[in-house]
Amino acid sequence: MARSGDAVELHEAQDPLVLALDIGSTATRGGVHDASGRPVAGLQHKVPHAFTVAPDGTSVIDPDQVVDEVAQVLDAVTADSRLGTRIAGVAMDTFAASLVGVDRAGRPLTPCLTYADQRSAGEVAALRDLLDEPAVQQRTGTRLHTSYHAPRLRWLAATQPRVVAGAAAWWSLGEYVLARLVGEPLAGTSTVAWTGLLDRRTGALDEELLAAAGVRADQFSAPRDMVEPAHPSSPSRWPALAGAAWFGVITDGYASNVGAGATDPTVVAAATATSGALRVLLDGPADPLPPGLWNYRVGTGRTLLGGALNDVGRAVSWAEAVLRLSPEPGRVLTAAPSSGTPLVLPYLTGERAPGWVGEARATITGVSAATDADAVFRGVVEGMALTYARVADELAPAAPGVVEVAASGSVSNDLPEWLQVLADVLARPVQHVTRKRSTQRGTALLALDVLAPGAPRAPRVTGATFEPVPAHANHYADRRARFADVYAALVHP
Repeated sequence: MARSGDAVELHEAQDPLVLALDIGSTATRGGVHDASGRPVAGLQHKVPHAFTVAPDGTSVIDPDQVVDEVAQVLDAVTADSRLGTRIAGVAMDTFAASLVGVDRAGRPLTPCLTYADQRSAGEVAALRDLLDEPAVQQRTGTRLHTSYHAPRLRWLAATQPRVVAGAAAWWSLGEYVLARLVGEPLAGTSTVAWTGLLDRRTGALDEELLAAAGVRADQFSAPRDMVEPAHPSSPSRWPALAGAAWFGVITDGYASNVGAGATDPTVVAAATATSGALRVLLDGPADPLPPGLWNYRVGTGRTLLGGALNDVGRAVSWAEAVLRLSPEPGRVLTAAPSSGTPLVLPYLTGERAPGWVGEARATITGVSAATDADAVFRGVVEGMALTYARVADELAPAAPGVVEVAASGSVSNDLPEWLQVLADVLARPVQHVTRKRSTQRGTALLALDVLAPGAPRAPRVTGATFEPVPAHANHYADRRARFADVYAALVHP
């Protein structure tokens, strides 16, 4: 594994050490960080995986497979005998809005449903008829959507009633992993919030949604803030963790903001991995909450405001796999924008913010006989940026203090040229946070805020700042208007 630019050797690492685990859409990763938040050289490991998907909207992963992946990571990063018992804490983040039904023994009754599973679209429509969706959103911070638990639980009850009848608890993927490893399904506040069932002001589960979903509050883990780590007996398989505290699992979105340095209302984080988001941390709930956004409770007195995109890295990977691109696709993005570029609505796996049309599909318009693969690729990337801009439009009045956009994630690191397109579309500068595994870093920093609150933190690693090109403003203003027209006609009439 290539060494990170800010990595520190073990003998130079500052105690206490933290082991951070990051279960993402494409891999399970983990690594040791020192008290400054720097990764420890050589003590990082990654196990790739993929969701199982199908045309009917299925998007799942085997939870026991992920447990095995986490075990492999722990084996790899704790094998160095020089560690002793210096690791003071283990913290984990996972992709958000995961769902696993378990029996009384904690055995899985379902695969893990991911945020991209769309099979409950019919139940979303039914709930919108049954409930006052704007009122639900103002209470929980979330819309009625296939990414959240209420429609998914109703869909499971209709399609797999025996499974639902036998379910003793409904856990996130991270809770399932922790239950298998240390015997406790420790759920961080953000993880419970991403179910779509948690009141963003009170921190209690919403009774109306529980009733509509046909479940009970006692089937869910109590939310834990990061200041409430547990001290279970660590597995003997990993003696380096003998003295470690274990933190409740948090969501990757929360961790990503912290890792990118977007920790207050002045910085909005643009996450650009397999999925993406624009998010800003607030002191207290957004009030009122814009209809196209979510606002998750992440701890006592703190919320995360923003909107998510299903298809960012997924859209780039699709284009690379399907199109015959030039050897250096980044050059396609540094060229001046062209009216001949197809307009692309990049909804390969449905739309989340701001329209929340779970059954949406990608649309490509404006193709002519002169259109080549590179032009379609440019259209896909512009479509991604235009989708971020739709979220930014709703974010602006709710977070007026934003002065910086901090972009991090694999797409920005692998294809930094795309950030110029993003800056042009947003009409504001974009700072590239180049630190790889910034989500994992955020998870480590949140644990270190508890275990080593006074230790100075290493600064985030950044690259270029991409300034919007004034000459491109009219082109992208026209693109945004055309995107809105096509969206209104085809996606959300």
